[in-house]
Amino acid sequence: MRPKISVVVTVYNEELNIKPLIERISDALEGYDYEMVYVDDGSTDNTLKELYSNGHPRLKVVELMKNYGQSLALMAGIDQATGEYIATMDGDLQNDPSDIPAMLKMAEEGRWDMVAGERANRQDGMILRKIPSRIANYIIRNASGVKLRDYGCALKVFKSDLAKDLGLYGELHRFIPVLAHLEGARITQVPVKHHARQFGTSKYGLSRTFKVVSDLLLMLFFKKYMQKPMHLFGNTGVLLFVVGVLINFYLMILKIMGQDIWGKPLMILGLMLVLGGVQFITIGIIVEIQMRTYFESQQKKPYKIREVKVGEKVPA
Repeated sequence: MRPKISVVVTVYNEELNIKPLIERISDALEGYDYEMVYVDDGSTDNTLKELYSNGHPRLKVVELMKNYGQSLALMAGIDQATGEYIATMDGDLQNDPSDIPAMLKMAEEGRWDMVAGERANRQDGMILRKIPSRIANYIIRNASGVKLRDYGCALKVFKSDLAKDLGLYGELHRFIPVLAHLEGARITQVPVKHHARQFGTSKYGLSRTFKVVSDLLLMLFFKKYMQKPMHLFGNTGVLLFVVGVLINFYLMILKIMGQDIWGKPLMILGLMLVLGGVQFITIGIIVEIQMRTYFESQQKKPYKIREVKVGEKVPA
């Protein structure tokens, strides 16, 4: 029988946190039909030994062949999860499983497809964790249009079919709400408890803030141009081409008037703009063909239907 909820936990060198977190999840979900899916992302300590020796009847261990990073580890856990709903959380004891039942209840009510956590009283260092996180949250919130206050909280509860369609490649786990929004999900955020790390060392640092910018550019492309890439590359190419043609036309007039235009920087700029414009237009055509091939070869639809009702009276 399919469990109500699968709790997906990704771990990397968290041997001292394995047993206490499993116990906390068990206590929090007592009375629920659930499973725990632990994904070991190539740990080099005794994390796997702790997992295999635990013997919890609801524990499923997914051992990756090497360290792939949090996004792919999370994808592996979601792929192996069988619950109607999926909860994701970090394995460092900073997220509190006792928040899951209330979040699950909100998701079950049907109004929300994803319930994300917000670390209301975050127990992390100011310089290395809180300030970079606030900067990243500000950038993502204003650029993506998804108005959440905390994108970095790993504790989330969402529908299984939504989770399995996210496509968590590269380092996109921090953009899960944005990816869900692109799928048409209705998202809300609720305050959750947050604890200071007791065992092990943090895997995050200042470098994460800089990665956000490059990943955000990809998110913006997904949001605005995924299904119409020609609008980005084609419009840019046409603009460059037109400007280049105008510059070259101006130089041609100067040449007719007897002026020497050879070697002028303006002539080089005009030629570069014309060539660049042609290249952008060509790239746009190629990407457009690839996008259509992606949808048509897999019989995918570029739209998603939430619900179809026939002959049902809508209440006033």
